[in-house]
Amino acid sequence: MSDVLDQAVKALNKKMTNVGFDGVVKFSIINEGSVIIDSNGVRISDADANVTLSASAEVFQEIINGDQSPTAAFMNGKLSINGDMGMVIKLARNLS
Repeated sequence: MSDVLDQAVKALNKKMTNVGFDGVVKFSIINEGSVIIDSNGVRISDADANVTLSASAEVFQEIINGDQSPTAAFMNGKLSINGDMGMVIKLARNLS
């Protein structure tokens, strides 16, 4: 398994504040793999999702660390979003 994915799972599990998250969000980390967030928590998976966010490992790490705004990354073309934008907003409310 990828160290980047393992670190992503750990960081996102720490940030999840609402155990009852009822969507499915996929973070696709370019050249690494994918992480799914759903009602069961965070895990490495390439399952189908309501929305997929794609970024390089570097950009993803900056977002997780709070060094990069997801909105700014999206507006600058560093983060792509494919699917239900409402689910992204819902996820943002569940991350502390």
